Formats: sequence, structure tokens, C-alpha cells
Amino acid sequence: MAARADTSEHVLGHNNAERVVYETAHGRPGLDRLFHYSRATLAATAWVSAALFGLYILAFYGGALSDRTMTQWNRNLPGLYEPGSLVTTSGIAVHFAAGGIILVLGCIQLIPAVRARLPALHRWIGRVYVSASFLAGIGGLTFILTRGTIGGPVMNLGFGLYGVLTVLCAVQTYRYARARQLSQHRAWALRLFALAIGSWLYRMDYGFWLLLAHGAGHVPTFRGWFDHIMAFFFYVPNLLLVELLLRSSRKEAWFGVRLAASGAFVVATGFLLLGTYYFTKLYWGPAILHRLTG
Repeated sequence: MAARADTSEHVLGHNNAERVVYETAHGRPGLDRLFHYSRATLAATAWVSAALFGLYILAFYGGALSDRTMTQWNRNLPGLYEPGSLVTTSGIAVHFAAGGIILVLGCIQLIPAVRARLPALHRWIGRVYVSASFLAGIGGLTFILTRGTIGGPVMNLGFGLYGVLTVLCAVQTYRYARARQLSQHRAWALRLFALAIGSWLYRMDYGFWLLLAHGAGHVPTFRGWFDHIMAFFFYVPNLLLVELLLRSSRKEAWFGVRLAASGAFVVATGFLLLGTYYFTKLYWGPAILHRLTG
């Protein structure tokens, strides 16, 4: 009897250990649901908000280009347009046009149902999306190399690195799709989307900072301490969040990683919902409606 009890306790202890290891690696059912829904909610919020901003870019910047009133560009960021600078103007025009396209198309590309049920559509949109991303990066780099940004060396460095990373992610996304290495393709596509929404978050971050901190560290020449931070902050956290998403989605991801990821997704969703509401109400919506109604 004693031997049988020892054996039962050993088996029970072994099973408990296996359960702890499994739960640590795969998460508990409640945490799995939290992770799934927080991830899905963040993705849906980002898709809707980015699409609205993409339409705004096409309406405001693209509309000014078609109306030949490019001086309007300088209202949002001084120094974007200067008459007589054909190469510089062409570079930033390509950047804006392609940027608006990738924000709208990126939302479609990341919908699982489109990838599963309409693979041909996914591939064709993907070709346009990657090409537009590549052109957006090249256009921005052309502007920086021929003229430079208003914020000087720090802004040139931050935005230049952003352009290089955009081109790199576009190339890698296409390369792994051609090689049929779909897990790598998806990872690089997510990184590319994280960079694509950078211009959208740049404006949103500044909007919140001006509201909450009254623009501390920001100067009209974009050379204040906050401006220097923003030269990198509008895309580096996005990439870190994607890396966290990729690692927490793996089956071997341990409990703490999934819990931290879920918390980060909830906070990011709240930030995006609030920002999207106010920016659509005050800026994006009026510009889109003005272009549509003429």
C-alpha cells in the first residue's frame, strides 16, 4: 500500500509539473482569450485608423498635387514644398502618394479572410503594396538627400533610417513571398506595416503632446528635445511591438510574455481609439469630405 501511495504521489507530482510547464509555455485558457481578443482589437483599430489617415493623405496631399496648390503642404510641416525644386518636390510627392496607398492597402492585406479565401487578390494587392512601400521609402530618402529636413541632422538621421528600414522591409516581404517562406513573409509584412503607420502615429503623438504637455520641448524649427525624440519614436516602438507580437504568438511563448503583450495591446488600443476619434473629427474627416464634395 505504501509503495502504491508513493507511486500515486509520484505520478500526481509528475502530472502537476507537466501542467505547470504547459501553462507556463502556452498560457491558461483565460489568458489565451485575453491575448487573442486584445490582439484582434488592436489590429482592427489600427486598420481602421490607418485607412482613414491614408484617405486623408490622398485627399489633402494628393488633392493639392492635382490642384497644383502644393504650398498647402507647408501648413503641416514647413519646408516640404519649394517652387522650382523639381527633384525634391517629385521625391516628396511620390512619398506622400505611395504612403497613402500603402496605409489603405495594408489594412486589406492583413485581414486573414482575404489571405485564405482570395489568395489571388492578396497577391496582386501585395505587389502594389510592396511596390508603393519601396517607392515611399525611396521618395522620402530622395527628399532628405537633396534638401534635408527642417529639423536638421537629428531629424535627417531619424527619418533617413526610417526610409532605409522601409525599403529593406519591402524587399524582404517580397523576397520571402517569392520563396514561399510564408512565416518569414508574414513577419516582414507586419514589420513593413508597422513602419507604414509611422507617419500616422507621428502626427498623433504630436497632437497628444501638444494637448497634454503644451508642446514642451517642441519648437517651430523641429529642433527641440522632444522633436529629437520624435525623430525616432514614431517608428521604433512600432517595431518593438511587432517583435513582441511575433514572439508572444509562438506556441512556446511563456506566461509572462503573453501577459505583458496583452497589456501592451490594451494600452495601445486605447491610445489609438482616442487619437483616431479626435483626429478624424478635427482634421482627417473634414479634409476627406472637402475633397469628396469638392
